[in-house]
Amino acid sequence: MWYWLFKYVLVGPALRLLGRPDIEGLDQVPRTGPVIIAANHLAFIDSLYLCLVLPRRVTFLAKQEYFTGTGLRGRCQRWFYTVSGQVPVDRTGGSAAADALAAATRILESGGIWAIHPEGTRSPDGRIYRGRTGTLRVALATGAPLIPVAISGTDHVNPRGKRLMRFGKVRISFGAPRYYLPVEADARAVARTATDELMRELATRTGRHYVDHYAATFRG
Repeated sequence: MWYWLFKYVLVGPALRLLGRPDIEGLDQVPRTGPVIIAANHLAFIDSLYLCLVLPRRVTFLAKQEYFTGTGLRGRCQRWFYTVSGQVPVDRTGGSAAADALAAATRILESGGIWAIHPEGTRSPDGRIYRGRTGTLRVALATGAPLIPVAISGTDHVNPRGKRLMRFGKVRISFGAPRYYLPVEADARAVARTATDELMRELATRTGRHYVDHYAATFRG
């Protein structure tokens, strides 16, 4: 219930007013069955806009810390992520990556939409950075269609380091579904190559420069 209240009443109308989203290719997203949404990451509100424009319910994997915060802000954050149905994942342990992939697989096996930003963190400067391979590893293992999504303009509406949002123009373009067959030999290499192809496509479609380094470790 809360997910739809946020979308249509509490948060969604403000997002539409601020970003006036221009949506392209939404008909590429299957109306039923498992789907992986893989989008570039410019701002915190990227995930909110994906939930806003997709007619089906969308589930993200959220850091465990979002569910364990203290104080007023921590309690509000915990409540929001819990009632909106997001899935907590511990990223600190040695098995964290495997646990996250297992959680994503469960979402897809239940016929849901799993959305992820393969870069793993927001772009520090608007460019498209190297993607983590987890997205493609799940796609290869489950056979779920992967939809590449190019997002632009959210970094103007929600500038990095700024508390207040601004009016702007958000554009979200959904690409054609990609289908991957399970592989046994060189699975990691296949996932790496497919991830690089995905991120380069997103860079081309957004008109942004591609950087072959992880955003979390980039220093130059």
